[in-house]
Amino acid sequence: MRAMLEITVRTEDGRRHVRPTAQELAGLVRRIGGAGDRFLVVQPVPDLPDVFVQVWHEAGGGYTLEHRAGAPDRHVAATLDGPEPVAAAMTAWARRDDGWDAGPDWSPLDLGPVPPPPPPLDLDDDDRRRLEEHVRAVLVGGYATRAQLAEAAEDHLVSGDRRPVSREQAQHLADRMWLERVEEQAAWEGETDPERLTRAFAALEEAGITAREHFTCCRTCGGAEIGAAGAPDARGFVSFHSQCTRGAAAGHGLTLLYGGFDGSRETTAAVGREVAEAFGAVGLPVE
Repeated sequence: MRAMLEITVRTEDGRRHVRPTAQELAGLVRRIGGAGDRFLVVQPVPDLPDVFVQVWHEAGGGYTLEHRAGAPDRHVAATLDGPEPVAAAMTAWARRDDGWDAGPDWSPLDLGPVPPPPPPLDLDDDDRRRLEEHVRAVLVGGYATRAQLAEAAEDHLVSGDRRPVSREQAQHLADRMWLERVEEQAAWEGETDPERLTRAFAALEEAGITAREHFTCCRTCGGAEIGAAGAPDARGFVSFHSQCTRGAAAGHGLTLLYGGFDGSRETTAAVGREVAEAFGAVGLPVE
């Protein structure tokens, strides 16, 4: 099994690489420098507010490595000559190695005045309950980023021109509930069902079946887009969309959609059996 780093890497074009290996991270560092591909932002899994390491590099120049550990006065930067020391520092940070930051010559960054905290939410009890229930449902689904969670909080109570939750208030609420969830997860022991699901999907992908988690908003969109989502020679597919995710998070089980790309009943049935076997292999029951 490949040794994965508990990080997410975001590139300038918005792509996210979840739990890469050290070799994959180093490859991303070596790659940057061209137009549209000049930086990487590396965040821990689970993401924590204002905790990250990032690098900027433009062809012909050095590598600016930054690290932040929470508060603005804990944001520092260093300049390195090449990609290898950058990759080594980022990998050591991702592994939580003691003394990972001993090599670079760090300097504090002046980010200007710290903005004041947002004002408290001006909501009645019913709106506050509805807002927190919605944010919690999105959070428990497990696929939203902190930014997406804040967007869900900001937009949920919008009605016409009424926007009772500002962007800053939404971010504050989302971060509070996010950290509560992180603390809850810290008490979990062993492999979770979602981790087993991801293992099953990875095995199916390697076996020639396009497997996608939390794929599109609904069954219609998923059916229209799944054919182009995987390898050209894939035999079939299995996926679930965001409505399936919500149902599972609410305790109703996870609905999987599957089929064959040749349109035959035989291939569809064969793919279904293969999906069931893959889930059984990781200890997840299938009906």
